[in-house]
Amino acid sequence: MGLCILSAGKAISLAITAFTLSWMHSVEHTGWQEDYHITPAGLELVQARIKGGGAGMEPPPDAVLKDHWWVYTPHLNPLPELNLAASGATGGGWHICSPQLKNCLDLGEQAQAPIKMTPCDVEGPAGTVSSRG
Repeated sequence: MGLCILSAGKAISLAITAFTLSWMHSVEHTGWQEDYHITPAGLELVQARIKGGGAGMEPPPDAVLKDHWWVYTPHLNPLPELNLAASGATGGGWHICSPQLKNCLDLGEQAQAPIKMTPCDVEGPAGTVSSRG
């Protein structure tokens, strides 16, 4: 399994099994992070962290404060796809990091069409990146 990303008419395939998606909240300008596992059932959100609160980003009641982050485990079914709105208003877009990648990927830094992420079959060794466009 791997992660396929469709952004602005270009496709990127990542040979990874897990990743962290992070961004800055466009109103509160505080950090948000979500950890996903890529499974045949979909993208499984296994942990989330919020650095602060406000404007629709209050941590749930079971969140625990660790190293200045509210950490919690979302209770959601695996997602068949994840669509990210790339407004260009967050000042940095979305960051995708994985221990299997040498570098993090930055997406949606400028306003553009939504970014679609799905689990997919990827050939090649762990941590490889291929793109089509």
